[in-house]
Amino acid sequence: MLKINKSIAALLLLVLLAAGCRSSQHIRPGDTIEVAFEKAMSQYERERYSHAVRSFETVLSMGRGTEFAADAQFYLAKSHFHNRAYLSAASEFRRFARNYTRDERRKDAEFMEAYSHYRLSPRYNLDQTETYNALDRFQLFVTRYPGTERAQEAQDLMDELRDKLAKKKFNAAEMYMRIREYRSAAIYYGLTVERFPGSSWAEEALVNQILAYVYYAENSVRDRQQERFEKAVESYQQYLQIFPRGENRELAEEYYDRALTGLSRVSTVTAER
Repeated sequence: MLKINKSIAALLLLVLLAAGCRSSQHIRPGDTIEVAFEKAMSQYERERYSHAVRSFETVLSMGRGTEFAADAQFYLAKSHFHNRAYLSAASEFRRFARNYTRDERRKDAEFMEAYSHYRLSPRYNLDQTETYNALDRFQLFVTRYPGTERAQEAQDLMDELRDKLAKKKFNAAEMYMRIREYRSAAIYYGLTVERFPGSSWAEEALVNQILAYVYYAENSVRDRQQERFEKAVESYQQYLQIFPRGENRELAEEYYDRALTGLSRVSTVTAER
């Protein structure tokens, strides 16, 4: 029984010591702003980001306008980011860039604001509001800091986001093809090329647009077939201008020949009337 009591006492002592240790790591009434900031940084460095967020917020409430304010604001934003609270991170990075325009970390804050929106960008088939938000902010960054290493990184991320948006348009076109809504399919293939000409989906979209117009013409009343076959020919000519050495040129020519055959047939019927 005595041994058990000693074990329990030792355990209680360890618990109390741990609790005291944890308590000393949190900001308490009476702490100076220097001590509060040190505790916040300690939590950040130990990757206890939820605690760090609360602590840096406390530091800011204690010392706006002091020498600790800029650091607290910057690390508050970083704490949100590491805690995967990307919307809050974007807001706090933006606040830092707005409030501390002469701070050398402003450029990093502006990049991280954009990157936080990038991390919020969902799969291509979901709402792309955050994708457009990231694009807007990356574009602003590239405009402000051209030629920098971070500007190139921003450009690469923009290309990735645009490719995602192009995929969304392309897949909408494919869906319309499957349900035989060929006019809508042609429009969405066209939007893929028009809005995202540098994407990995542009060439295939333009080839498929030729076919969509061919199908559209073939399934139209006779009086409307000629103009729709001509649309297919125009898409082929655009393909040659944009992708003269495109991987799918052979397929584009096959669809083009089909459009020419359709035009010839329509012309023959019209002449016989």
